[in-house]
Amino acid sequence: MTPPPRKERADAQRNREAVLAAAERLFVERGDPDRVSMDDIAAAAGVGKGTLFRRFGDRVGLVKALVEQRTEQLRADVVSGPPPLGPGATADVRALALLDALLRLKLDTRPLMLALESAGSGSPYRNGTYTLWHAELTALLTEARGERDADFLAHALLAAVRSDLIEHLCANGMPPRRIHDGVAALARATLADDAARDQPPVSP
Repeated sequence: MTPPPRKERADAQRNREAVLAAAERLFVERGDPDRVSMDDIAAAAGVGKGTLFRRFGDRVGLVKALVEQRTEQLRADVVSGPPPLGPGATADVRALALLDALLRLKLDTRPLMLALESAGSGSPYRNGTYTLWHAELTALLTEARGERDADFLAHALLAAVRSDLIEHLCANGMPPRRIHDGVAALARATLADDAARDQPPVSP
């Protein structure tokens, strides 16, 4: 039998929480995680720099940990929470609610999300968070409008809440309410596109 995972020591848990709190505060204060060094985070958290590297690997690992922390509750709400995000609402209502919740999360954590989507390969698509939301949205679109094009349309709708787009819109003065309204209008048009669904596919 596989032994159960060891429970994290209380001091290690406290250190982890202190590091994440310090990193998030510094990232927000400076507006860009690239402007925050591991030395800065270690000093603010009151731990050795070696602790950061052993636990998180690098600054990108810290960003990923913070984003995962922020998405845990949203994931739980989608899987087993109350409607409209959770089971109990229709698939089209849940899809709209999920996009709205993702947009709110992106707006509330702009520096973190932008850093994560730009990390590593520079692609916003190569991270576990994107894969998770794409799978959830694809399933909801399939239930709401059928399997055809659901995979592509999930990508297209998620593109409307990409952090680089949100950053561009906010920097050019678009208020969050207008962004929410635009994403909702796009999603409703996609979900209501019954006529286009019945047309034969266009040859490349």
